[in-house]
Amino acid sequence: MTSRSWLLALGAAALLPLIAQAAPERTFPSEEGTLKVATLAEGLKHPWALAFLPDNQGILVTERQGNLRVIGAEGKVGAPLSGVPEVWAKGQGGLLDVVLSPTFNKDRLVYLSFAEGGGEGDKAGTAVGRGRLSSDLTRLEDFNVIFRQEPKLSTGNHFGSRLVFDRDGYLFIALGENNQRPTSQDLDKLQGKVVRILPDGEIPKDNPFVGQKNVQPAIWSYGHRNQQGAALNPWTGQLWTHEHGPRGGDEINIPKPGKNYGWPLATHGINYSLTPIPEAKGKEVEGTVAPHHVWEKSPAISGMAFYDGGRFKPWDHNLFIGALAAQEVIRLELQGDKIVHEERLLGQLNARVRDVRVGPDGYLYLLTDEEDGQLLKVGLAE
Repeated sequence: MTSRSWLLALGAAALLPLIAQAAPERTFPSEEGTLKVATLAEGLKHPWALAFLPDNQGILVTERQGNLRVIGAEGKVGAPLSGVPEVWAKGQGGLLDVVLSPTFNKDRLVYLSFAEGGGEGDKAGTAVGRGRLSSDLTRLEDFNVIFRQEPKLSTGNHFGSRLVFDRDGYLFIALGENNQRPTSQDLDKLQGKVVRILPDGEIPKDNPFVGQKNVQPAIWSYGHRNQQGAALNPWTGQLWTHEHGPRGGDEINIPKPGKNYGWPLATHGINYSLTPIPEAKGKEVEGTVAPHHVWEKSPAISGMAFYDGGRFKPWDHNLFIGALAAQEVIRLELQGDKIVHEERLLGQLNARVRDVRVGPDGYLYLLTDEEDGQLLKVGLAE
């Protein structure tokens, strides 16, 4: 059972408010009707990701500096949980994604991705581990690391690190290339890859590169830049990811096993210095897969959620993505896998949107990546 499935299985309990409204709602226009936005919690230090606990126990939220907190039913931000791993909190590094085990109701396992130090010259890479959430919601017990990005090459950039379980219980990790462009094409390195592992960190025997010499067997796909969004399409079961381009060329992909998604050989972007990417051969390059969708001007995308919440019919079969530089939420209408329309929402918030999730109550939940970060609840006026 997927994490989304067990949320839906909560039935009527899932329709209860997750968190009591902490402030008056604000309203904003949209093509599908008036948006209502409530601030549920604030004072979060650069929050990065959230996960809904079952039975209205609250919401787990990561803060990049290294704290994992529970936001309770009254909007109270709890003290940092103990048992969380030490993180390399420099630049873009720190405590990053959080997801619950697909069988959380039985095992209470929480998975975290984070920047881990220890590389030569104080460099870091992405690591993933899991621990058991205590019944009183105050600590992670027996936390252990199940995956490490090797080698560690980041000086503070491009950790990626979104986590997604598929319907069969495999764990996908969407990784950045540590701002070391050529490594995305190196199959002996884990930079710029989507990897697929079992929940305990073991390598599935049917991964596309298993058994090949000098190739990391965890690799599912390669040629990615900095992947900060990943979600399972609830209608097809396919993994979707998105990644930052350089200056231009943010893109969505549907990663398939063994395929090359081009970076840095194929890109729609250029360097921030306005110079060409040295390795680039064009927007489309033979032997690589073109993006499923691309933005020529980068919104700096982060977080991604398919809307199958059922509460707001105009949003059915929509995809919502946060934007950091553009400071808004992007709504994409889908017909099958095809993206047929785009709308930009909530630019009036003037806040970097780091994560987007659909709650078990059918509302959108957003995290703003600020020193005084907020948890926001978004719905259409009913």
